[in-house]
Amino acid sequence: MQLTVNLRHLEENTLRLEGEFPVEDLALDVRDELIETRTPLAYNLEVQLLEHNLLIQGSLSLVLDCQCARCLKPFKTTLKLDDWACHLPLEGEEAVVVTNDCVDLTPYVREDILLEFPRHPLCAAECRGLPKSMLGKGKKSSSPSPEAGSPAWAELNKLKFGN
Repeated sequence: MQLTVNLRHLEENTLRLEGEFPVEDLALDVRDELIETRTPLAYNLEVQLLEHNLLIQGSLSLVLDCQCARCLKPFKTTLKLDDWACHLPLEGEEAVVVTNDCVDLTPYVREDILLEFPRHPLCAAECRGLPKSMLGKGKKSSSPSPEAGSPAWAELNKLKFGN
């Protein structure tokens, strides 16, 4: 499924698009292990035909299922784009693809949503992370101690450079 607008419907007046769009059809390709998308995208958009351009304005909203980057606690947050706008040319080098008088808005919505994803999702700004009692349990560090130095640095220190 695609989020499309028919240009013929815009010839006389603006078009209002409102509803929910399946998140699977957005194909977000979320690569962050701490963020999942399970609920549909809610949208409320107004589309106008301005000469040889499309102007789309409105709001986008998506609930994200996250894990805190500090304490790994699961939580939900809502990604909101309240004043979202997109300008798409219908002619010229950067013209959008028009198929059967329809323009697919899905790639532009997807791009702007991905740009708004949290980089390090936090359950709360004051989150202190995992309790100290849980840190270091179960695993011993396999990295060398700072006093021992890294074997890679030891090899680099052996190199002699001429001036």
